[in-house]
Amino acid sequence: MKTRHVALKQAPDGMPSLNDFQIIEAELPDLKPGEALIENLYMSVDPYMRGMMRAGASDPPAPLSGGAVGRVVRSRLDGLPEGCVVLTGSGWREHFITDSAGHERVYELSAPLSAYLGVLGMPGFTAWYGLNRIGRPQAGETLVVSAGAGAVGSLVGQLGKRAGCRVVGVVGSEEKRRYALETLGYDAALNWRKGGLGAALSEACPEGIDIYFENVGGALLEAVLDRINFGARIPVCGMISQYNLKEPEPGPSNLFQLIGRRAEMKGYIISDHGELKPQFLEEVAPLVADGSVQYSETISDGLESAPQAFIDLFLGRNIGKMAVKLNDEA
Repeated sequence: MKTRHVALKQAPDGMPSLNDFQIIEAELPDLKPGEALIENLYMSVDPYMRGMMRAGASDPPAPLSGGAVGRVVRSRLDGLPEGCVVLTGSGWREHFITDSAGHERVYELSAPLSAYLGVLGMPGFTAWYGLNRIGRPQAGETLVVSAGAGAVGSLVGQLGKRAGCRVVGVVGSEEKRRYALETLGYDAALNWRKGGLGAALSEACPEGIDIYFENVGGALLEAVLDRINFGARIPVCGMISQYNLKEPEPGPSNLFQLIGRRAEMKGYIISDHGELKPQFLEEVAPLVADGSVQYSETISDGLESAPQAFIDLFLGRNIGKMAVKLNDEA
């Protein structure tokens, strides 16, 4: 059977463009004993993928990789029966053959399939771990969330509210600001594109900042560091403002604030903590199912739309999780 995948044509130079990607059609071989054929239903696009593109194109042009949720359509592999739903790292393609039964199974669907790439997937797990294990929220504290309407930030903010924090979201448009206030229930939300970020932070955080969930970096990090309280915690999930720079920006000029304020700033990668995912799902899946946690998705249709969806992440055109629907029956 024929299938398609997305490959790099060349390494992006700065901001990715459509010219950096290509759609490849290929013939899948017949299924052998000990193999299964998986049809991807949804694939994820995430900012971290930009770093994986620095090596450039391969020869022959291999599929890019990333999160996907798919269904086993044919199987000659014990432990992976036909019809089961699996989460894999084999996105950016319509089908693939696997010889591993170790893909993560989704046994009970408590939300649409796409949610297992977002609020109940890697972004949600990232939010839950970073806030709870590094941020350690306490009632009455002030939590500032950068990219506060994104896939990670939107859950951070809601979990922070449930912990009793005053939550301030930093977003990139007026539409996202309204979403953060009206849907996510933030106490305040700032549109960084309007300027005056320092003054806006001071007004929104009159008692300083106890937790800053870092998704952005750059000027926002510098503005926050000037306003952190003693003992502040800064989980560092990502720094999307830096990913497409051709030349690295100088670091914040006020990192010394970490010393004087006895603050903690810690980076992490969620794949290091997979043993905690069942606990995350046990806590968050019921909140999603009963509507206590809200989430949004920006979903494009068809494999050919994946490169533009990826680019749109960096242009701030998504609210919540950005994903690509690969199958009309999904």
